[in-house]
Amino acid sequence: MKLHLVVIDPQKDFCSRHGALAVPGADADMDRLACLVRRLGDRLDDIHVTLDSHRRVDISHPLWFRDDRGHAPAPFTAISAADVEAGRWVPTLPSTHARTLQYLRELERSGRYGHVVWPEHCLIGSEGHNVVEPLFDALQEWSSRFALVDFVTKGSNPWTEHFSALRAEVPDPADPGTQLNAGLLTTLEEADIVLLAGEASSHCLAHTVRDIAASFRDPAAVRKLVLLTDATSPVPGFEPLADAFLKDLVALGMKTSTTTDFLAA
Repeated sequence: MKLHLVVIDPQKDFCSRHGALAVPGADADMDRLACLVRRLGDRLDDIHVTLDSHRRVDISHPLWFRDDRGHAPAPFTAISAADVEAGRWVPTLPSTHARTLQYLRELERSGRYGHVVWPEHCLIGSEGHNVVEPLFDALQEWSSRFALVDFVTKGSNPWTEHFSALRAEVPDPADPGTQLNAGLLTTLEEADIVLLAGEASSHCLAHTVRDIAASFRDPAAVRKLVLLTDATSPVPGFEPLADAFLKDLVALGMKTSTTTDFLAA
């Protein structure tokens, strides 16, 4: 049996209590997940860890937009294409206006999310970009058997959000890194069981799992997915998105378990 673990964005900015975009409960989620990694040990054939990887200049960060008084939006401000068309919010750099508006329109057409401005988070090279302890320590112990953790970076293209590990919200035709991650998908298709954990159940984990399920060549393969419900939490205020994700994927065949119940002796 090939057993894989996919961990979405277990980074300090999400999983530490003082992180830039701390998700309540994420620190305890990662503590429990670290225990599972240690308990399963070499029964885990592969571990995939995604890393949200942003620059300060990013369409999802406050620096990108200004109002008519030159003020940046507060974190968690929603900005629509209509807002930009009306001049309520405009790009800080006028030269980016057309492309920003095109992005917002395409994002809205997708029907997945409206655009939200987030606090600056997971900046490449910052402490907040790092994997939170003790999960990092557990991954290092697992690697001591000469196994390689598969770190998957996402989010460094400043023109598009990249919640899902499989593709950006609006892929950039000029950037293969925003398009379908066929290598990761193929690896997961070859697994017998895929454990799922990480942050947040309302956003990056939810859309990664939705994209995995939608991209499997065999739709029945969704039954190999197992969500560890005690190793993921939603962004506050977005709990309905997490609830909808769980309901939708369970209906498709995804299973659920906990870090203590999965393969318990």
